[in-house]
Amino acid sequence: MAVSSCSKVFSSASFECRSDPDFSAPPPRFENLRSRCRLETASFRSLSLSLSPSLIFRFPPNFQRQLSTKARRNCSNIGVAQIVAASWSNNSPSSSSTAGAPASPAASVVDAAASATPISLSPAEVAGDEDVVVVAAAEEEEDGNGTVQFKGSVDTFSYSSLTDASKTIHAAERLGRGIVTDAITTPVVNTSAYFFKKTADLIDFKEKRQVSFEYGRYGNPTTVVLEEKISALEGAESTLIMASGMCASTVLLMALVPAGGHLVTTTDCYRKTRIFIETILPKMGISATIIDPADVGALESALEQHNVSLFFTESPTNPFLRCVDIKLVSELCHKKGALVCIDGTFATPLNQKALALGADLVVHSATKYIAGHNDPLPSHHLFSPFFLPFSYKKHLKEVADYTIHSLFIHSGALKEYLGVLGGCISGPDKLVSQIRNLHHVLGGTLNPNAAYLIIRGMKTLHLRVQQQNSTGLRMAKILEAHPKVKRVYYPGLPSHPEHELAKRQMTGFGGVVSFEIDGDLMTTIKFVDSLKIPYIAPSFGGCESIVDQPAIMSYWDLPQSERAKYGIHDNLVRFSFGVEDFEDLKDDILQALEAI
Repeated sequence: MAVSSCSKVFSSASFECRSDPDFSAPPPRFENLRSRCRLETASFRSLSLSLSPSLIFRFPPNFQRQLSTKARRNCSNIGVAQIVAASWSNNSPSSSSTAGAPASPAASVVDAAASATPISLSPAEVAGDEDVVVVAAAEEEEDGNGTVQFKGSVDTFSYSSLTDASKTIHAAERLGRGIVTDAITTPVVNTSAYFFKKTADLIDFKEKRQVSFEYGRYGNPTTVVLEEKISALEGAESTLIMASGMCASTVLLMALVPAGGHLVTTTDCYRKTRIFIETILPKMGISATIIDPADVGALESALEQHNVSLFFTESPTNPFLRCVDIKLVSELCHKKGALVCIDGTFATPLNQKALALGADLVVHSATKYIAGHNDPLPSHHLFSPFFLPFSYKKHLKEVADYTIHSLFIHSGALKEYLGVLGGCISGPDKLVSQIRNLHHVLGGTLNPNAAYLIIRGMKTLHLRVQQQNSTGLRMAKILEAHPKVKRVYYPGLPSHPEHELAKRQMTGFGGVVSFEIDGDLMTTIKFVDSLKIPYIAPSFGGCESIVDQPAIMSYWDLPQSERAKYGIHDNLVRFSFGVEDFEDLKDDILQALEAI
């Protein structure tokens, strides 16, 4: 495709393009472009070009569409792509104009820019409401081959001055993003590997003189934005994102607890975490002491009797929302040389700052509140009927006339196969790097499409959590006062055993409320089935309300007597409130209670 550019003075009222540019001259290379460039489409007015330190480039609204596919691919920043296109449309620098004809102003500027060292492109000052293309300050450098490299200075803005609400939107994206683009949203970089221009660059990378992701399992630009955004929220030096919360927890435990080591955890926790600690880690010679979340004496005893490497716990815990005194346990563990890791999934980075309270590491299942949308993953190949059970093949046949987009909207049967899963670990760079090294060996890499959806979800995290905090607390009070509810577990209630602690170390109590129905298994099933709004599902923290009976959802493989050892009774309900209207949720729960 031809690349068109200006053919005459820009002060003309109309914009003219050469239809047959000369491609005899190779395009300049723009390497290591890190300057933040912002393009706002300008109404086409008169433009004066000069080699002054401040340059204003204006182009008509259709200029981007005139760029070749190659130009857009090679220059992710449209401001630079426009300069490249203008350069390609002219002859080589030695013959930038045809014989006997004056060079066009655009060609003169590009040729002069290629020969001037250095040139500063700084934001220009304009009066009134003029639209301009603003190019951040950059230094132009000429390498040995005569090609141009733009080595821009990245804006360094401290996000520490922003509130958490603003960090969820702008951190790692507005300024300093490694992906050079004028897009407001972070692009998805779909690649499995990263190339080196020559063997010397590869050797420089291997000898740590050059940086590269090298392979998709070791990193991705889209994923890095997500990691840095979470770091800004947690106040952490570094964050590692993985394919799921369980992946994050298991890799962390294997990386930080040595063979033959010992760790301490709590009785109330996610069951799969307990299974890993009790059945998988012993195969590596790793033993564990399990204590009540509030039993500080038991923790001190374990620290005295064992060479404890790590205290790993949730706060609040799952499903009884017990709280651990993070500051106190961190002080006790650090005196004995043990690390402290808090799974803060139920708290979110907005309601609780585990690192600021003294913990060494904080883990989240990003699938829950952080992503917050129970998202379908947009991968067209996942819709192949060969990968679905017979019942779903039949369902696809019934809706064969629908587009894939319609399937996303109308096919609830497909939702369980397509979801955004993710887990993250935040803390000091030294510890996170230790975990990252093992992660590079084991895998469990987050798909960049999922990273994009989590980034998108985080932009409304503060709004969602505010609503869920409010609904959770108000509904917990209503449930506690209802005669058909036996007990409510919620740290925002004075009846909760760690209520005072929760008030000290949390700013909100979350949207999950656990409670016991005054009845047996079948009575509780009738209550759950009478609800109209929530989905019966095993997750929480999303926009949609979700309800489940832990005795069935998570512990049905165990006999009733074994479930009781973990406090999981048949009448226990875990309700995750979404962002629906409070009155609608209240009315739905009250009518379901009346039905039993």
